[in-house]
Amino acid sequence: MTVATVSHAGSRPAVNPWLVAAVVVVPTFMEVLDTTIAVVALRYIAGGLSATVDDGEWVLTSYLAANAIVLPITGWLSAHLGRRNYFLLSIAIFTLSSGLCGIAGSLGQLILFRVIQGLAGGGLQPSSQAVLLDAFPPEKQGMAMTLFGFAALIAPVVGPTLGGWITDSYSWRWVFLINVPIGLAALAGCWAMLRDPDYLIAQRQELRRRPFQFDSIGLSLLVVVMVCWEVMLSKGQEWDWLGDPLWRVQTLAALFVAGLAGLIFWELRHRTPVVNFRPLRERNFAGCCIIICGAYIALYAASTSLPGLLQSLFGYDALSAGLVMSPAGVFAVLAMPIVGRLLGRGLDARWLIAAGLLAMTAGNYWMSQLNLDISPGQVIWPRVVLVAGLAICFAPANVAAYLYTPLELRAAAVGLLSLLRNEGGSVGTSLAQTFQERRDQLHTLRLGEYLDPFNAAATSFVARGKAFFLHLTGDPVASQQLAWQELANLRQQQAAALAYFDCFWMFSALTLGLVLVVLLMKRSVADKGAHVATE
Repeated sequence: MTVATVSHAGSRPAVNPWLVAAVVVVPTFMEVLDTTIAVVALRYIAGGLSATVDDGEWVLTSYLAANAIVLPITGWLSAHLGRRNYFLLSIAIFTLSSGLCGIAGSLGQLILFRVIQGLAGGGLQPSSQAVLLDAFPPEKQGMAMTLFGFAALIAPVVGPTLGGWITDSYSWRWVFLINVPIGLAALAGCWAMLRDPDYLIAQRQELRRRPFQFDSIGLSLLVVVMVCWEVMLSKGQEWDWLGDPLWRVQTLAALFVAGLAGLIFWELRHRTPVVNFRPLRERNFAGCCIIICGAYIALYAASTSLPGLLQSLFGYDALSAGLVMSPAGVFAVLAMPIVGRLLGRGLDARWLIAAGLLAMTAGNYWMSQLNLDISPGQVIWPRVVLVAGLAICFAPANVAAYLYTPLELRAAAVGLLSLLRNEGGSVGTSLAQTFQERRDQLHTLRLGEYLDPFNAAATSFVARGKAFFLHLTGDPVASQQLAWQELANLRQQQAAALAYFDCFWMFSALTLGLVLVVLLMKRSVADKGAHVATE
């Protein structure tokens, strides 16, 4: 591999790149939003379609599994179909399937349409990011990734709040139907403004001259790996993970490990792999994959734990919990342009990545030190620090990831990074639920060890409770039972709180550990006329 100066003049579109950016981030925002906006509507969807809540979860699982299958092969699809054609096709099918989801008459129909929506949506993030990278010169790619960050970061932050408001004010069907007018507008804008750059046209012409070879084995292995992974993450806690008496999780785990090993072995030896792992040989790209995946694990895990804490222990409804979490998105929007400007002025992206990870660490640690006597304002600021930290490191990580990646591997690299970003969200959600429940069990047992008639503090509490309930009911036996029940409720409340705070502490340790990955990266400055690796 050599290093050569690559001119982007022939690759930039004829229209203003800011106009291109404005139209391509809309489909990305729409697709990322769809991964979170339906979460709060699950109970309404299950009730509206006469299904159980557990069955309703397949609405999310099916979408994530289909999405994960497509993400790593977007480079192959873009190369053979043309990036513009593939992007427009993805927007059109995503919009159509969103409308079909909104009018679905049964849970089976909804799951089928969600699979189609996920397959189409998988092409939106990588394609829009690749368009932005080609539309802007190297010295302005920090701002380009900032624009992409608005969609990829703000959408999951506002998704639960928006979903709760739409569901409460209208119907769960509008969670999907709202995509139709937005998707049609995005389709018209992208059709009018997008053109494939010269190097992609040349690459496609070269592929046409070669005999067509489809990697069916690689695609089959990919389907097995991603379906097993997503189902295992979604249903693992419900099925008790490796303690599952029906061996469902164990079977999925074995298929996942065997399939992943086979996929890597096969694809690294195939001449035209459907999943190209070769970008991972570049140190910066591999490091940024780890950082982005870990950061999204922390974001989604905290975004799952915090509403659970507020709703279960503070009595917030879904909309109120969302309103407490939403101000963080405003500060993220304010932080991103500053980060983009710093990158444009030649600041090494590594230092911004490290600063953002440390801010995420501080935000999660701050939340781990809260208690049950806090006001809403005391929840808002730790959340602001957490989300602003991800906003600080998101664009620099995306700049550093592609700085040394050869142009011919960029499409594959974008697909891999998008996959790991999405899977980070899936892992974070599953990890938060599992860790919270396990720590809740632990703290319940530990707090109950000395809550017996021989504990002076416990007997004093019960005596006061008995007197209180006796005054209300006049029944000595019932008063005794109610007093002990009140003590049990207090124990459960404190155990749940400690479990949530343990989750935040664990997330802070995760993001602190990611700082070490930054130390392994190469200097990452996107200067004018930057050097881009080519093979």
